[in-house]
Amino acid sequence: MKLADLNRMDRGAFVAALGAVFERSPWVAERSFGDRPFASVGALHAAMVAAMERALASEQLALLQAHPDLAGKAAIRGNLTADSAREQTGAGLDQCSPSEYARLNDLNKRYHAKFGFPFILAVTGHDRDAILREFARRVTHDREAEFAEALRQVTRIARFRLEVLVDR
Repeated sequence: MKLADLNRMDRGAFVAALGAVFERSPWVAERSFGDRPFASVGALHAAMVAAMERALASEQLALLQAHPDLAGKAAIRGNLTADSAREQTGAGLDQCSPSEYARLNDLNKRYHAKFGFPFILAVTGHDRDAILREFARRVTHDREAEFAEALRQVTRIARFRLEVLVDR
């Protein structure tokens, strides 16, 4: 879709068009609607990030919890959003060996138990080995540092999704 078209949309159409940019969290698009018109995709992204940053910590946690585990049960069952499925497949997570899957499963469990939300990484440009290394490194963080890192990754994912979705 064209950026100019987004700038002309009413609130409902705008949220419908951009509601999936932040995983299962259309409230981010809703709260950025009033910042229109956007001069660029970068400005749109900045407005959406600002809306996310202004949110309550409980809303940010819910946003993080809306993300699927990497190569987790949702992926196996085919219950990922189209964006998440494309991203995970692009990183080769649909082709894990049994040992890679077991390691991801173990890291997912440890990470959830420690932080209360799934491991989030903008996987675009990463392969399975890099993802596993980053996962193992980040599970050692404290909760405050990892909460902040997870939100940074969410903003990177959103940028990648906007670049695919919006024409200049």
